[in-house]
Amino acid sequence: MSRILTVHGGVPLKGRVKVRGAKNLVPKAMVAALLGNAPSTLRNVPELKDVEVVTSLLQIHGVTVVKDPVTGDLTMDPANAKTASSSEINTHAGDSRIPILLCGPLIHSIGHAFIPDLGGCKIGDRPIDYHLDVLRKFGAVVDKTGGGILISAPNGLKGTKIDLPYPSVGATEQVLLSATRAEGITELSGAATEPEIIDLIAILQKMGAIISVQTDRTIRIEGVKELTGYVHTALPDRNESASWASAALVTGGDIYVEGASQRDMMTFVNTFRKIGGGMDIHDDGIRFYHPGGDLKPLVLETDVHPGFMTDWQQPLVVALTQAEGVSIVHETVYENRFGFTEALTRMGASIQLHRECLGSVPCRFGQRNFIHSAVISGSTPLKGATIDIPDLRGGFSHMIAALAAQGTSTVTGIDIISRGYERFTDKLNGLGADFEVHESSRALV
Repeated sequence: MSRILTVHGGVPLKGRVKVRGAKNLVPKAMVAALLGNAPSTLRNVPELKDVEVVTSLLQIHGVTVVKDPVTGDLTMDPANAKTASSSEINTHAGDSRIPILLCGPLIHSIGHAFIPDLGGCKIGDRPIDYHLDVLRKFGAVVDKTGGGILISAPNGLKGTKIDLPYPSVGATEQVLLSATRAEGITELSGAATEPEIIDLIAILQKMGAIISVQTDRTIRIEGVKELTGYVHTALPDRNESASWASAALVTGGDIYVEGASQRDMMTFVNTFRKIGGGMDIHDDGIRFYHPGGDLKPLVLETDVHPGFMTDWQQPLVVALTQAEGVSIVHETVYENRFGFTEALTRMGASIQLHRECLGSVPCRFGQRNFIHSAVISGSTPLKGATIDIPDLRGGFSHMIAALAAQGTSTVTGIDIISRGYERFTDKLNGLGADFEVHESSRALV
């Protein structure tokens, strides 16, 4: 069964939400527990679909996973790590792209890894070739089968030099998780340096890894034979924090995001102020609100950290439909992240999409015929519509558009939002949103 939301728009979202550990860190930190020779404890863990998927994957590989019923902390003990049957692993085919990151730790623990067909949001070409190429450079043997990929390393993983053509977060995570126990030194050039990457490095250091990060996006890992467990509190989810900030702006609301961290959101904070949003920054969170008056248009370009995150772009585009004037958004990270605007256009937004680079500098998509720039003319009143959610951040964007719109919207496919937003409907209730949840027999895809 899947859920459908009937949303009655026009109600400002007001109140308080709590944001816990980052979706882009927690599942990877759980995978890292496989590398240790002792139990690991991860704190500030949110209730997300990806956490459920990784918990199950660890368990079928013999890892004991215990959740504290009061705090929600996860303790993972890899002492009995073992080979899982392909049928067990295949139950997770299409669930998430996280399983590819198990490869290095599983090879170190049990000598091989089997990865099912991978899922994830359909927002662009996210090839796993990066991951497979990385593993081959470590000495892994990759065999594609009918139901997935079998990866082994008869002679163990060996340190290597890797130069990424683009600072991919996933490929950087793969290198870190594979290199820490590989024999010799690994040097990764062109690495991603997002806060979640740095937090993962902090976890691996707690386990005994030797990792240095240089100013030119080079990461150097000296392999060690053994790692121990860790105790770590996951950094807060800056993507969810920014999403609720945009929700406050779009609906004319006032939301205190408990757990939001200014340090990891500085680029977003600057942009939020430029568009006309109000905020009060505290040690334990940030209050985001619409101060009244007109919102201002802007020119925005997404980029890797420390630039403006691509995950922040989609919810903010909804806010830009309410700004007085013309805004330009140039997407440089994923080549297919404006599909969600079709629903916004049906709701009354004025958005034109372009294949040209409309930002300050040409990007890697400019000569490849991808639609990756948007011109948003505002302000335009939004009206209710029937919406089918396409992906995680686009889904949240559709939800806040429906909440801001005049009239009633029917939103299907909302279960994908649970991949990145903990207790999403509970939080909406707490903020005063007017909606009903219905069950549908529609199969999830």
